[in-house]
Amino acid sequence: MNIEIKISKKPIEYNKAIKYLEARLDKIKEGKAKELIWILEHNDIYTAGSSYKDDEILDKKIKLIKTNRGGKITWHGPGQIIFYFLIDLTKRNKDIRNFLTIIESSIIKSLKEYNISTFSDRKNIGIWIKKRNSTKKIAAIGIRVKKWIAYHGFSLNINNDIEKYKKIIPCGIKNKGVTNLRLVKDLNYKYLKKKIVKNLLKNL
Repeated sequence: MNIEIKISKKPIEYNKAIKYLEARLDKIKEGKAKELIWILEHNDIYTAGSSYKDDEILDKKIKLIKTNRGGKITWHGPGQIIFYFLIDLTKRNKDIRNFLTIIESSIIKSLKEYNISTFSDRKNIGIWIKKRNSTKKIAAIGIRVKKWIAYHGFSLNINNDIEKYKKIIPCGIKNKGVTNLRLVKDLNYKYLKKKIVKNLLKNL
């Protein structure tokens, strides 16, 4: 499969990452670059997707970057891994729904290898986990499609600071919380990225 896997060891500034994706998107469309899965972390930042509302910002002092991905407001930062995509949907029957299903199932299958049971939700996009009597989000998904190339991607919480989410209404959902994998099971998630890539490549 002709998909490049790129892993950045140092945090990448959000705007730089998006500019890189958009420049490469054009090259892919012209047949001058491979499709891409890019794994990285961002520094502490709040981003707002195309459907966010101002009342979802609880702390007006936060620095917010407006972005052209789908979805609402979320936080990125240390302890959270990001998977960005540049995937040509013309090679995949132009099926956006199926691409989202591949992302969801790849995360769910990978976490199952750690005996962690998670699920997707059609009404509230993302990956969720039942924790005691509440439902909490473990991964947020935000995709945009341009010229039939899907980009942006998903974030998965490993051991990030959950307090950061108290400054916003994450993804516009008031009655559900956010958690991370370390709070669910204190394990070594060193190989989780590889597991997710393997499951993604099986289905893309």
